[in-house]
Amino acid sequence: MSLFISNAYAQTAPAGQPGGGLDMIIMLVAFGLIFYFLIYRPQAKRLKEHKNLMAALAKGDEVLTGGGLVGRISKIADDKDFVIIALNDTTEVTVQKGAISAVLPKGTLKSL
Repeated sequence: MSLFISNAYAQTAPAGQPGGGLDMIIMLVAFGLIFYFLIYRPQAKRLKEHKNLMAALAKGDEVLTGGGLVGRISKIADDKDFVIIALNDTTEVTVQKGAISAVLPKGTLKSL
């Protein structure tokens, strides 16, 4: 009723669209597939590879830890999840098996 503000009138509700629920289900399935192939599957593959790496550890393997230490495995404790890594002839470090990120090829320590 004002000179500067126009009146607002409610519009009639549009008619419902048939099959509107099917679109939502298709979209949820598509997001589920995207989540599976881009996030879950690669992470599960990496976890499986790391478990195989932990199971294949043996005395004398040259390894790289997550902290950046490079050394040779001198002892593996099966009852615990720890390994003793010899960094050189006099220094040994105890680390968890999960901290080992890679097994290096033989002779890597001599080339460093």
